[in-house]
Amino acid sequence: MQAISDRINIDSRQVLLNIGYCNDCKPSARIAPLVNEYIEHAGNLIEPSYSGVIRDIKSVKGSRIVIEGSVTFQSKVIAQIMEQCEKVAVFLLTIGTHLEETVRQMANDGLILQATVLDAIGSVAAEAVADFVQRRVGEVARAQGLCISLRFSPGYCDWGLCQQKLVFEAVGGDSAGIHLTEDCLMLPGKSVSGIIGIGPCNNVENYNPCKTCPKYDCPSRREV
Repeated sequence: MQAISDRINIDSRQVLLNIGYCNDCKPSARIAPLVNEYIEHAGNLIEPSYSGVIRDIKSVKGSRIVIEGSVTFQSKVIAQIMEQCEKVAVFLLTIGTHLEETVRQMANDGLILQATVLDAIGSVAAEAVADFVQRRVGEVARAQGLCISLRFSPGYCDWGLCQQKLVFEAVGGDSAGIHLTEDCLMLPGKSVSGIIGIGPCNNVENYNPCKTCPKYDCPSRREV
């Protein structure tokens, strides 16, 4: 497990989107300062850490992606990009339990608005940590003259949530303090798991499955 000492930047606009504001909506006079205040102090509640490994891709056939260590992921969408890759980075990351515990206490005390805002900040912070990890993987790839794909997580595209178990298996015993429930949900809840393909730049940089996905209302849809 590696702790992250870098400051995690939290985008206030993304926090507002997470609590239900549209891109063009102006937050109320009460919400805007509350979001900014909580973002300013969120660093005291966030303990980001991650673990990860880079494995060779052994074979890709149909929807099956076999990586070093005999772990087999299954996703037709992701197989299309992994076919073009030489290696795959497998990662787990979390912002820790402190923020979630604070959200729970606020809700128990009847501070529902404050709890909602802080919970949204936690979600944005977890994605910001994922961005940090992705940049680190990119640095490793560039040092080898390679590039990275977008990151993919179980439960998105056609990659089943049950495959979460294989992500944990692939990283070995270092799960960054994250536990997996029988339902394949991660604890702490503000955690992210996934994979990133590594391969020749012309092949992997521009692949975006959202371009051909008909689910236009998907909240995780990437810009196309």
